[in-house]
Amino acid sequence: MRLRIPLFALLLLLARVTSAQQFGPEFNVKEYADFLSMAFYESSIPDKVQREQQKEPYKLVYKSPEVGMKNLWWLYTNEQNQAVINIRGTVGDMVSWLENYYCPMIPATGSLQLDPATRFDYKLAESKDAYVHAGWAIGMAYLVRDMTPKIKELYEKGVRDFFIFGHSQGGALSYLVSSYFYYQRKAGALPGDIRFKTYASAAPKPGNLQYAYDFDFINKGGWAYTVVNAADWVPETPYSIQRVSDMNMVNPIVDIPGALKKQKFLLRLVGNMYYGKLNRRTWKAQRAYTKVLGHKLYKLAIKKALPGLKEPEYAPSMSYMRAGTPVILMPDAGYYQKYGKDGADKFAHHHFAPYLYLLQKQYGK
Repeated sequence: MRLRIPLFALLLLLARVTSAQQFGPEFNVKEYADFLSMAFYESSIPDKVQREQQKEPYKLVYKSPEVGMKNLWWLYTNEQNQAVINIRGTVGDMVSWLENYYCPMIPATGSLQLDPATRFDYKLAESKDAYVHAGWAIGMAYLVRDMTPKIKELYEKGVRDFFIFGHSQGGALSYLVSSYFYYQRKAGALPGDIRFKTYASAAPKPGNLQYAYDFDFINKGGWAYTVVNAADWVPETPYSIQRVSDMNMVNPIVDIPGALKKQKFLLRLVGNMYYGKLNRRTWKAQRAYTKVLGHKLYKLAIKKALPGLKEPEYAPSMSYMRAGTPVILMPDAGYYQKYGKDGADKFAHHHFAPYLYLLQKQYGK
């Protein structure tokens, strides 16, 4: 007796197989959940019992040594000939936390002197007005120097599709790593048919508005996502200070001094007094943050952690912005009953469990 499979069932099965193999510009809940689990358990199966009973769909092919300021990454592949670059977040070591605190901005295109013999040239955006977080740019520099040979090795074996994932500090680094590889591919340093898809999970803000614009533009159409639990404070960082100099030059606020020159003496006098007072406050605030979390932190701690690193030139900005297509996980009363709302545990809303809980509740299992 011949087994007859209805055409509809056959097409449905084929669609599911195709969907599982697809590497496309969409927010894929299973992809994100798998990578989130990898970040916490080094396995896409978070449940310990299930890990012993089920076959792991991803194979670990490389785990890096710690580089830079305690940065580390894993490289996985699957049967669909796809690769996953999973970047570790902050760990319980002061050097790892220093990378977060070292938050003055530096140009998104430039060079870093990692040691007397190593100059690292990088490009993360087109605009000369695009700036990024200094600590994470340094972390990115160490990571991509280790990642690039592994990407080329997999490319020779036929891998063309790469996911880039990170949670927390790893999410911030995933932005910059993604930008770096985009411009490496554009410059011909990587093959042009490699594709990258980025998930920045629970990530802080990586740079200024011009960097965010560039990141969203080069990933247009759904190639980069930022996943945020709205109860999590980490994506609110670093502290943002917007100065007039951070604004687009055609913004009328930028030209207030010019407009006041055309006014009568008394109005010009009063207008300049108040404009100067407001403008100086943001200027002084930005300068203070750059001095304390830039120059002083470098001299007191960064130089000890990375003795060969030359202090970079800082940009005159602290105007941090978010980047990536947002996927917002919105807490409800049931969530707060489960994970609390009083803030006693500062990281209660930042880890694997609350993110997976909201993902499953709002997108299904």
